[in-house]
Amino acid sequence: MYKLVVSDMDGTLLNSNNTVSENNKKALKELLEKNIHVAIATGRIYTSAKVYAKYLDIVTPVIACNGAIVRDLKDDKIIYESHIQKEDALKVLDVARKYNVYFHFYTADTFYTERLAYSSLKYSEWNKTLKEEDQIDIRLIKDSYKQIEVSDEKIYKIQMISDDQKLLNRVREELEKMGTLEICKSWHNNIEIMNKGVSKANAIDHLAKSLKVKKEEIVCFGDNENDISMLTYAGLGIAMGNAEDFVKERADYITDTNDEDGVANALRKFVL
Repeated sequence: MYKLVVSDMDGTLLNSNNTVSENNKKALKELLEKNIHVAIATGRIYTSAKVYAKYLDIVTPVIACNGAIVRDLKDDKIIYESHIQKEDALKVLDVARKYNVYFHFYTADTFYTERLAYSSLKYSEWNKTLKEEDQIDIRLIKDSYKQIEVSDEKIYKIQMISDDQKLLNRVREELEKMGTLEICKSWHNNIEIMNKGVSKANAIDHLAKSLKVKKEEIVCFGDNENDISMLTYAGLGIAMGNAEDFVKERADYITDTNDEDGVANALRKFVL
């Protein structure tokens, strides 16, 4: 009997139009009616995940920044967190500057960037469609180095984006040599940098303990590299039909794509 269902957002619960289908919404509500816990696990900043959780019309724990922070939507209480050490964050910026690669970073509620491009541009455009209380706090700053040096805010994730795969691979190799960071991808053109040990699986483990749920009672859904840890951790790890091949190889089951309600279909097959 499964007691906790955890779903990634982009490429999984969200379809290609970045919306949650009525079928997926209905399936998640049915879970809650059966007293099965539901959680969202995403690489996104918490405030962005929170907006989508509102669209689902359910109150759920949110695992954000690839597992660096777990918060309960009921009261915004932090269940678990693991942030990047300040000296490590500054070293990451050194590497970004050395290779002249775009980056931005997240604290619990704030999105910092030196220029609006890629995700920061997308989020700022999205903000225009949101109510004021739902908008992401995007701060355009001149000097990230100075911001990190003088601030006491905890940094949960730094993301670098480039369409040059070779450049990203070089950057990743250099960062991995530091040994104090966790690095993964959530999309073909990015690398995501967290504190060592951070993963969606580790975050789910903390959440499951707080809910008194065993790992064999957990179902997880995902589509990319940053989801592998939770797919292999869960009692049942389900990859989307649109998932990367290397993700499908690590899953217990492959469902339909995110545009074919893959989450709802698998939930009806295995859980509901």
